[in-house]
Amino acid sequence: MTSLDSVGKSRTLCYTFLLAFTLKTAIGAEPAVAPNLEAAWVGTLSVGAIKLKLVFDLKKKTDGSWNALMDSPDQGAFGIKIDNVLQDKETVVLEIKRLNSRFEGKFSDDQKKIDGQWKQGGKSFPLVLSPGTKAPAPKRPQEPKQPFPYDEIEVSYENAVGKAKFAGTLTRPRAPGRYPAVLLITGSGSQNRDEELFGHKPFLLLADELTRRGLAVLRVDDRGVGGSTGDATATTTEDFVTDVMAGIEFLRSRSDIDGDRIGLLGHSEGANIAVEIAAKSELITFIVLLGTTTVPGDELLFKQAELISRASGATEAAIQQNRELQEGLFSAVKTSTDRTTAEANVDKFLGEWKRTLPPLTAISLNDATLKAEANKVMSPWFRRFLQHDPQHDLELVRCPILALFGERDLQVAPSQNRPPLEAALKTSGHHDHEIHVFPSLNHLFQTSKTGLPSEYATIEETISPDVLAVIGDWIIKHTLKK
Repeated sequence: MTSLDSVGKSRTLCYTFLLAFTLKTAIGAEPAVAPNLEAAWVGTLSVGAIKLKLVFDLKKKTDGSWNALMDSPDQGAFGIKIDNVLQDKETVVLEIKRLNSRFEGKFSDDQKKIDGQWKQGGKSFPLVLSPGTKAPAPKRPQEPKQPFPYDEIEVSYENAVGKAKFAGTLTRPRAPGRYPAVLLITGSGSQNRDEELFGHKPFLLLADELTRRGLAVLRVDDRGVGGSTGDATATTTEDFVTDVMAGIEFLRSRSDIDGDRIGLLGHSEGANIAVEIAAKSELITFIVLLGTTTVPGDELLFKQAELISRASGATEAAIQQNRELQEGLFSAVKTSTDRTTAEANVDKFLGEWKRTLPPLTAISLNDATLKAEANKVMSPWFRRFLQHDPQHDLELVRCPILALFGERDLQVAPSQNRPPLEAALKTSGHHDHEIHVFPSLNHLFQTSKTGLPSEYATIEETISPDVLAVIGDWIIKHTLKK
């Protein structure tokens, strides 16, 4: 089932790895000494038709501790920290806390392979690691390189309401002055200040583009990421709204920022956060919405799953079966007043739904996998997402709006989300807005062939130059002093 983990990073698109290996029983005599683990261990994970190369780069420091990183080159994910490396004469354990993952394997007799299994969502997949070489980082020709012709300032501030401290980067022109500012808001999922995903750093690129045009730009690590504290596991979008409000107050407190010219730029869920704030606060001068959702969460996910599945070659029967599963899970959650009731409703639905399936299909479904998906749906964030209708917030926005969509966006389809946006603005009598749909662009605003998320990492372009130009020109126009 497609979830909002695949909407936007992102907090737009975040791939998570759950690596848990089943330790095999030792056979034969133990080696005299532990095998040498220092190497780049490489293996290929097969999940149906999808094949993912994984690289575990393990190096020992002089103090005996490990410098250990994991790469998933096919997904454009590099340098994922391995928190714990444990080894004895036969086995290896690698723990990645950030991904809630664990790798356990056993050396072959010749010590040239590590055999094990990868477990994710209740399913288990075999994986064999062998010494190899690290894959080169993907080409990202648009990524800005130092030295920059502007100031970069490391900043921090607190959200007293949300009990979190945030770390970020403020970029501004070097000349003294009070500058208009833009606060960047990431999409769904926990991301760093660059909204980094699949080897791309779109917020670094946006900050560079806008600062070179004479604006101050604040980009911030999400809760629990990088230098920011706080726990995102029990939060909802309402909590993220207070996080952004704390950032606005921080900008207004600075003598180098013009507090009367502060705007928000959000991607995916970040765009919805910008709308919610602009609907309530008169402190916002403008909002820029990239791939914004304008329909209730369940409607969005129905369309998202259908489009991605069909573009991936799924049969109409499989698409319909997934829709039935989504409808049942979402309905069970939306009609529940608390977690306990939601769990009972979900369990009841899954039991009834499986009985309607053909025997072989029902047998092939893994209960643990279904339960893992159900747990996502029952989280506080997801329940709120399903119940919230963004159109009401859009009708309350009075500041200028720039809304951009990608024609090939399969996660937030413009055919579904543009009409409600236009209807809301017409209903409210909003007079200063622009809406653009860019040909051939996907949810990350890259030039794409299919729009499928599987393309994100393979595309060298981070953001279309046309999009950067439209954003920059529009913001400058709306921040000029009259």
